[in-house]
Amino acid sequence: MVEGNFVDYIKIHAASGNGGKGSVHLHREKFIQKGGPDGGDGGRGGHIIVRGNKNMWTLVHLKFKKHFKAEHGGGGSKSRSTGKDGDDVYIDVPLGTILRDGETQDIIFEITEDGEERILVEGGMGGRGNWHFKTPTNQTPRYAQPGVEGEDGWFQMELKLLADVGLVGFPNAGKSTLLSVMTSAKPKIADYAFTTLKPSLGIVEYREFQSFVMADIPGIIEGAAEGKGLGHRFLRHIERNSTLLFLIPADSDDINEEYKILLNELKKHNPELLDKDRLLAISKSDMLDDELKAEIKKDLPEDVDHIFISAITQVGLTELKDKLWKMLND
Repeated sequence: MVEGNFVDYIKIHAASGNGGKGSVHLHREKFIQKGGPDGGDGGRGGHIIVRGNKNMWTLVHLKFKKHFKAEHGGGGSKSRSTGKDGDDVYIDVPLGTILRDGETQDIIFEITEDGEERILVEGGMGGRGNWHFKTPTNQTPRYAQPGVEGEDGWFQMELKLLADVGLVGFPNAGKSTLLSVMTSAKPKIADYAFTTLKPSLGIVEYREFQSFVMADIPGIIEGAAEGKGLGHRFLRHIERNSTLLFLIPADSDDINEEYKILLNELKKHNPELLDKDRLLAISKSDMLDDELKAEIKKDLPEDVDHIFISAITQVGLTELKDKLWKMLND
């Protein structure tokens, strides 16, 4: 996926259809001069419906189409015939999409399952025809209800990636390189900070044709929870991952301190993130011998399991997959 095509935030305007008006009609046919009211009801206005689609990973298809309008319901007719319902409009979105009210920012609903359908804006009800209003004292009512008007408004869509494993680390920790080696994803890779400006997803193939999804999320900087750097725009993607893989390079000045900073940023953003399973991977470890690894192990945090890996030489990657698979399935 082209990096510029990853869109995880969009605003749309949605308008449902008006209900059709009820019919005012008196039954007439040969030999029946005064058959009474038989005006039918109006049809329902079309809904705006949001639908989950597992084959979508981004909101880019909504980038240049932000206005959605459903069809109005048809009017009722004679013989108590109900008018045609207005056609519904479907908006397909990736799994993990949150819908908010454009003004209040309140969450309306979330789409998390393939094929899940939720009505964003309901169409107006059709008006009742005049046969509903017949009474003993009013045998031929000559009025019917107009249809109820549809609703409209601005809505905000936010995408939180649905992945099994989320890569967490500072810029230039080697997350994109690891994702490109373990999956078929092709993230942008270069030797400078903030190469990754958009999240990337990849499928990790495991033993016996099994797999899990890994997400490379833009690097954290200290203060990200307050919105510094890329801030909240990427921290929200971590909320959907069931397991967090912390990636810290072997040439870091203080691995333990970097891990604490990363953990603290997640805690400030959402304390519930600390309840997720965590694994610490020391990347770029091809530059280490056994003696250096032993020295580093002494200072590693004790509350998290660790593993030494190298994406370039692919050392430790099989063991990494085994650990992640076990964490995901325990």
